[in-house]
Amino acid sequence: MTHSPISALAPIWLVTNPASGSNTPATVETLCAALAPARTIAFPHDPLPTRADLDAAGVGTLAVFTGDGTINSAAAALEGWDGALLVLPGGTQNLLSKALHGDRPLDAILADLLHAHRTRRRGIRTSQGMSLIEVLAGPGAMWADVRESVRDLDLGAMAETFGNALRETREGPAVHLADPQAGKAEGYRAVLLAPDNNGVLVEGYDFADLGEFAAQGFAMLVKRNFREGPHDDIGVFPKVAVRSNAPIALMIDGERRTGETEETFVCEEFGLDFLSTCPPPKA
Repeated sequence: MTHSPISALAPIWLVTNPASGSNTPATVETLCAALAPARTIAFPHDPLPTRADLDAAGVGTLAVFTGDGTINSAAAALEGWDGALLVLPGGTQNLLSKALHGDRPLDAILADLLHAHRTRRRGIRTSQGMSLIEVLAGPGAMWADVRESVRDLDLGAMAETFGNALRETREGPAVHLADPQAGKAEGYRAVLLAPDNNGVLVEGYDFADLGEFAAQGFAMLVKRNFREGPHDDIGVFPKVAVRSNAPIALMIDGERRTGETEETFVCEEFGLDFLSTCPPPKA
């Protein structure tokens, strides 16, 4: 596939991650031919750019061809920047790319970039940073560690993280919705929180038996989509507080964090423009 440089978005810097799902050398080469970036950054070998870096170079667009976790880190460093972030499907799930461009391959997105428009997104503000896609809170978030070891093909780490995730998911303290008091009184193995137009969308995940546990593990490790497992649709709320008897394991846009014993989640607009090739909403 061939494309002309996207001069309307220039100058562009490009962030890639050779460890991400779609970052083959051939694809990166094609992407560079399409975007003609003034600089290409190979993360994590090279640090992610800051607002000061981009402003000093006169960059108007930062293209990020990585997984959702690296995109989250890049966006967090740029909150308040006047430029725009171009999210491209360079990872495994590519949830943010799908939200901005639809479930389409890279070449289709590049072909439509001349018609891209700026948009803002709502996210979930947490004590550990902003989530642009979803947060998983509770012992079930430990499965993110297993996914990392699987991605790295580290057999020793796979065995260790699998054992830890299995034990914590079965035996770790449950998380409860403290505000509002909703869902099961006994709590959940994990609570998923995602931005919604009207607030924080909440789903509860539990394992009533080994069959459900196997279904959840399959959804997490094979399909790479925790939300395909069995769950309770709890509702949409202006803000949500969850509580546990131990520090709460968090998975923020696929990356592991550790919170406090009580965490509050609020849906709000993220202060950065994203480029979208989906039709803008009608006025």
